[in-house]
Amino acid sequence: MTDTRPVIAVIGGTGSQGSGLAMRWAKAGYPVVIGSRDSNRAQQSAIEIAATAPRNDNWGSVRGTDNLSAAAECEIAVLAVPHANQLNTLKPIANALKGKILIDVTAPLKPPKVSTVQLPEAGSAVIESQKMLGENVTVVAAFQNIAAQHLADPDHEIDCDVLVCANKKSAREVAITLANDAGMTAWHAGPLANAAAAEAMTSVLIFINRAHKIPGSGIRITGIPEVLED
Repeated sequence: MTDTRPVIAVIGGTGSQGSGLAMRWAKAGYPVVIGSRDSNRAQQSAIEIAATAPRNDNWGSVRGTDNLSAAAECEIAVLAVPHANQLNTLKPIANALKGKILIDVTAPLKPPKVSTVQLPEAGSAVIESQKMLGENVTVVAAFQNIAAQHLADPDHEIDCDVLVCANKKSAREVAITLANDAGMTAWHAGPLANAAAAEAMTSVLIFINRAHKIPGSGIRITGIPEVLED
């Protein structure tokens, strides 16, 4: 197909959450670049994602490369790495992200107590990203509460919502569009400072999953008028 949609780079796209997001955006027709510290792993992940596309379907292109090349080539970047690797992954690609939107999926989970809320001193993981990258990069928080196993099946209907936080409404709109195109419902959830609530909710959901033996719980915004749902 002829790609007219923005190129999305998924930094950390070889992981379960990153690869699931990449696959869903490719299914929606977006050209996707998988980024990894190991370009061979990224290429293999891209091959596996492309293999899930039915023949003659209008999936977007998928390819893999190193993190820096992916960040340089994209129009929108998505960071999907563990919190322990977050800033170390961003530092080498910071210049390549200037003038772009970075959607940060990071939840600050600290093993072994991942079901206990442990927010960083800055207030949230995405605040850490924004402080390190500076004002030339617009950081958006989204997708922290979506279980990876739900993303992995392109035909699975995701029955939970996405909270989107950013200081610029226009940047939130971009992330909301991407969420909708990936088969999810997303909501404006306020400035970047509010991302602390979404990040904390990840640990709460993990606790719920364990306590009630749920494969992957999520959240749903209720009380929405039907006119907005349509």
